[in-house]
Amino acid sequence: MATTAAQAPAKGRMNARLTAIRWHQLLAILGGLALLLWGGSGLLHPIITTFGPQQAQFFPPEAPIDLAGIRPIPETLAAAGITSAQAIKVAPGPQGALLQVTVTQDKPRRWFRLEDGAELVGHDSDQAIWLARHYMALPATQVRSVEWIDQFSEDYPPVNRLLPVWKVRFDRPDNLEVLIYTETGAVAAVSNDWKSSLQRAFQWVHTWSFLPRNAEAARIILITALVGSLLALAVTGTAMLILIRRKVRAPGTRGWHRIAGYALALPLLMFTSSGLFHLIQNGWDEPTRTLTLAPALTPATGDFGLHDQWTSITDGLAIAGVSLIETNDGQQLYRLALAPDRKGGPATPAQIRNARFDGVQPTGPALYLDAKTGQPWAPGDRELALQLGDRITGAPRSAILKAEPVTRFGPAYDFRNKRLPVWQLDYGPPVNATLFVDTATGVLADRTDNSAKPERLSFSLLHKWNFLFPLGRNVQNAVVSGVVLASILLMAVLGLQMDLKRRRSRR
Repeated sequence: MATTAAQAPAKGRMNARLTAIRWHQLLAILGGLALLLWGGSGLLHPIITTFGPQQAQFFPPEAPIDLAGIRPIPETLAAAGITSAQAIKVAPGPQGALLQVTVTQDKPRRWFRLEDGAELVGHDSDQAIWLARHYMALPATQVRSVEWIDQFSEDYPPVNRLLPVWKVRFDRPDNLEVLIYTETGAVAAVSNDWKSSLQRAFQWVHTWSFLPRNAEAARIILITALVGSLLALAVTGTAMLILIRRKVRAPGTRGWHRIAGYALALPLLMFTSSGLFHLIQNGWDEPTRTLTLAPALTPATGDFGLHDQWTSITDGLAIAGVSLIETNDGQQLYRLALAPDRKGGPATPAQIRNARFDGVQPTGPALYLDAKTGQPWAPGDRELALQLGDRITGAPRSAILKAEPVTRFGPAYDFRNKRLPVWQLDYGPPVNATLFVDTATGVLADRTDNSAKPERLSFSLLHKWNFLFPLGRNVQNAVVSGVVLASILLMAVLGLQMDLKRRRSRR
């Protein structure tokens, strides 16, 4: 008998219900195993970030910067035969302030005493040890080894962003190691045997990093198939919740599984869809370093006498750092970074962890002086940031849609960059990207093309649940872990149990 117009919707609903049930049962084992694999390994990440080794000091070490009576910086550079450098700055050292020179980005930095200009040969590794001792509050613990790291690897993946770094390993039973980026005196990573083991397990199971690089296509296809099956399982399960209405809760395992579905279907859809988006968008990319120092500048042969006028220039000011930078028209400037107020700063391990993720900036604002005349350079930080954008992109100034300082980490510029403050420059055509630049030494800290922004936002909000950021890192980790654990127990375990029971009943 022909289907009437009144019967058509009911028949369509019945067909959709049967299709959802059929595919849900077909994908049960594959999707359930995928949830066990990726959900279980995903739990390792909040465990690592919450309970892993943590630096004991947040702020970098202090050293009074007093340039009065020092050997003029241009003379020190000339005597050392340095005719060009990518970064020239005064930074704290073990015995006081020192002159740091980065001749090229990928080589150890050179260090000089300020008072007489004598070079401290091989000091970059000693600086890393000193910084590691400071941040970990281990002044007396012996150092077992110091290693130069200039390539990303499984032990130091690209997520850490900073290169090159020194790996300082302390002589302790847990093999505590601290990776130091000496250009900014920052901690790039802290690890020990426990964290390394969990991190390797996370990488092997969650991202399949054990596969060689030439098997990248196979990795992406296999993970897409497995996680895709979990996504399809979540979609069909959601469809069943909508299409199958029950007046009474089903007994036993089936009832609990259905109740859990109402609460956990949306999180599963969020995790799986954003994970696949992230894999497809980034899976083919070779590990690269976005961080780029400024083009080399040629130091002027003389200056206005900063060493002679230091006392009068800095009267009443606390100076945290001095660097020599160059504008696009070749004008060289001394940048005087003002020290931040450290009162009430993070002190406990939990406070330091939150400060790192939240982005409490460890430096204050800056003043600029013309290196030849000593006159203040009025345009200031914003103009220098715009000039950096001009130099990096080659695009006209009119292409900049917005320029604003960034003093906290967030979804667009997160804690992995380990550099604040920076300027955010949003570009329209022809660049179509956002740049993050550091005016302290003219650094491109990060770049995000507009085409990559939807994926970054998706991964931040749907996968890492950074919309919980205002509640604090620990609350965020606890909520995400609780949801994932509930999904494993109530969705994967109960679902697999139901599927095995159904298969046995058919025999």
